Parts: sequence; structure tokens; C-alpha cells
Amino acid sequence: MKVADLFKVRTPEIRALHLTWIAFFITFYVWFNMAPLATSMLRDVDWLTQDHIRLFAICNVALTIPARIIVGMALDRFGPRRVFSILMVVMAIPALMFAFGNSMTQLLVARLVLSSIGASFVVGIHMTALWFKPKHIGFAEGFYAGWGNFGSAAAAMTLPTIAIVWYGGDEGWRWAIAQSAFVMAAYGVFYWFAITDGPDATSHRKTRKAMAMEVSSWADMVKLILWTIPLVGVLAILVWRIQNMGFMSTTAAVIAYLAIVAIVIYQVVQIIRVNVPILRKGVPEDDKYHFNSVAALNTTYFANFGAELAVISMLPMFFEQTWGLSAAAAGLIASSFAFVNLVARPMGGAVSDRMGNRRFVMLSYMFGIGIGFTLMAMMNSSWPLILAIAITIFTSFFVQGSEGATFGIIPSIKRRITGQISGMAGAYGNVGAVVYLTIFTFVTPTQFFYILAAGAFFSWLVCFIWLKEPEGAFADEYHISSVDRMIAEQEQLKAEGKT
Repeated sequence: MKVADLFKVRTPEIRALHLTWIAFFITFYVWFNMAPLATSMLRDVDWLTQDHIRLFAICNVALTIPARIIVGMALDRFGPRRVFSILMVVMAIPALMFAFGNSMTQLLVARLVLSSIGASFVVGIHMTALWFKPKHIGFAEGFYAGWGNFGSAAAAMTLPTIAIVWYGGDEGWRWAIAQSAFVMAAYGVFYWFAITDGPDATSHRKTRKAMAMEVSSWADMVKLILWTIPLVGVLAILVWRIQNMGFMSTTAAVIAYLAIVAIVIYQVVQIIRVNVPILRKGVPEDDKYHFNSVAALNTTYFANFGAELAVISMLPMFFEQTWGLSAAAAGLIASSFAFVNLVARPMGGAVSDRMGNRRFVMLSYMFGIGIGFTLMAMMNSSWPLILAIAITIFTSFFVQGSEGATFGIIPSIKRRITGQISGMAGAYGNVGAVVYLTIFTFVTPTQFFYILAAGAFFSWLVCFIWLKEPEGAFADEYHISSVDRMIAEQEQLKAEGKT
């Protein structure tokens, strides 16, 4: 697949790609619509403080992690068209609640619920995988994710102008946020009618049970349990941060911790309920897959996307304090780390397609991230600013490219559970962000960059040992197992029975 192919909008798969990245772009635009308007909110709402804004920022990512897991399950059961459309329409409700909320409780709950919109990423990943062949999936996934993630940057650039110029007045920020919510809801309705789950009715293959990921062995079931616990357990870090900020009592925190433990236990029980009958019966050889590859890709997204979210949060202040720049200049330079996403992420997927060895590409990118963050850790005020900017862009290319390479591999691991694998890997990106941002509160920027480098090198080692080159990663069609055919036959019989 070439860049020129992206302009062939009459081609069904290209049209589906554009419809889907636009949906992703809009959801990220709405997800990050608070930060650009924070100062306007502080001026308009007299009881609002900086601590409230910080709390809302924490809540803005709180439910993204479990939401990605749940949405991943829903994808494999209902298909991405329904899930994406419903997600956009439903998430417009908390966005409007936040826009017109007049109390701390309203704003807090609205932001907390709205954080679930971050799960939109895995929906589009699954939809793209349904439309594109294995040999083209890397570039397609990278293009989708690159432009979608740009929605957060677009929100930062346009929302203040919309609030001040278009609407004006003290409450212009409310109407700017509301407008983004209305656009998202309208596009959700449009998306339902504008696209299908792949080019034909057989593209979307349902799982036997969507309550937990299927595995191929007893050992893999234990591994799945161990890798599932941190996805929910990391919410304890958020509870701890909120309690330390004084916005949660000890009693409320204990209740939250107990709820987290209950959710973990529920997840473990579901994994056992889904997989024990399957494993007792025996998994056909043609339906088995390497769960170690899933675990390896969890670490890559922890180390690349988690690092990206963390670095974006601290980089402007780092440049401002290290080189004595103005806030505006430091912010502009730091934004280069995010803007590279438009080119680097599709490039990561394209390189994964062209090299003929997705594992080698993944290893190369992760090693490059480690080198890049090591160089950033060595930077200080004695370094020429232009060299520091060049190293930052160099590191960003590897970070964003590795994200594209990660999702260039996922659809080929096990087509039937692509949604759940994407959901788990995507959630680990948010786990990485929470862990890294928490660590940053205790270390210097230099130490922080070394820690990010260590995370990348650790992921490289895990991938070197565990990651397998997917079978049929460059084939014309995805592998269809005997179980896939059995499920399809059962669905057909069920449909005929209803008729």
C-alpha cells in the first residue's frame, strides 16, 4: 500500500479508513477538550481552583483503562460499527454534562464517565483490521492512529478560538465544549449508516464468549490472569493520588480499593469460566496462538505510548526551565514531540509492512526508543538548543513509529480476538502513563528520561525472548481456523432459525 492510495476515496477500504480515522479524531478532540479551556473555566467559575483542574485531569484518564478492556470484548461480539457509533452518541452525554455543569460533583462525575471515550482507539484498530489485508495492515493502522491522535492537538489549537471568537463572553468555553459534543453525536449517527464491518458479511468473526480472552493452554491462562491484574490494579494509584490531593476521604478511598479488588476478582473468574471448558475439550492446533506475543506487545505499548503521554505532560516545563525559554516558546518546541505523530506513526506501520519481518521492526524501534531517551537524559543547558530539539524529534520518531509497529502485528496474532488483544495492549499504554507520571513526581527530569529508557530496553528484551513473527503476517488473507468456521456455521444456523 502506497501513500497515493489514500487519495482513492472511491475504493471501499480507503473510504472506510477515512471514515474511521475521522471518528477517532473527533473522539480524541472531545476527550481533550478541557485542557485548552482550563484558564477560561477558572475565570468564569469563581469556586473552581487549580487543584480542581488537576483532579479533573486525573479523572480524564481514570476509566480509559477498564473501558478499553470492556470495549475490546464488545467489539469481538457486536462488531466495530455498532460499538463506535454507540460510543460516540453515548459519550456526548457526559461531555454536555461537563459543558453545563454548575457543581463540583457534576463536573467530576461527567469527566470521570467521559474518560471512557479513550477506548475509541481500539474500536478503529479493529475496524481497520477488518477492511485491510495482512500485508497492508501496518500502514493502514498507523495512518488511522496518527491522524486520530492529532485530534488532541487540534483541540488545543482551535477550542480557545472557538470559545473566544465564535461565542465570546464568560461562558464561551461551555458552548465550545458543547459544540464538540454535538458534532461527535451527529457523526456517531452518520457512522452507523456510512460503513459496514468489513467488505463482506464474513469479515467480522464472533468469539465463542466475549467475557474474557480465549487462550490456547493452561499456562497461557495463568499468564492472562497475571497480565489482567495490573490493568485494574493500576486504578489504585489514581485513588491514592486523589486521596493525597485531599479530594477523597479515607473511608471513600477504602471503598474504592475494595471495589478495585472486587473487579479484579470478577475478571479472574471470567477468565477461568471462559477458558476452562475450552481447554478441557482441547484447542485444535490450527486455532492456537502464542499468548507470549500478546504479553510482549503489552510491554511495547506500556513503554512507547505510556512514555508519550508522560513526556508530553512534562516536556514544556523541561525546556522552559533548562534553557530559560518563555512558556510559549517552550510549548511550541515541546509540541514537536506530538506533531511528529502525523508522519512517524504511519511510517512505523509502513516499515513493518515493507521489511517483511514485523518482529525485527518492532525490536529495532524499541531499541531506538531506549537510545533516544538516554540521549535526552544527557541533555542540559550547555547543549545547543537546536541539538536538543533534534534529539527530541529523533526520539519521537521511534516512539510514534513503534506504536504503529505494535498495531501492525496485533491483527495477525489471532483474528477472532483482535478486539480483545487491541484492548489489552491499548490499556497497557494508559497503565504506562499512570505509572510514569506517578514516578515523575519523585524524580528529576534527567532521572525520568533514564527510567523511560530503561522501560524501552526492558520491553526490547521481552520482545526478543517472547515475540513471535505472526504466521501469515504478509498474506493476502487472514488465517481462518476450524473453530472460526464452526462459529460461523452456528451463527448461520441461528440466523436461519430466526428467519
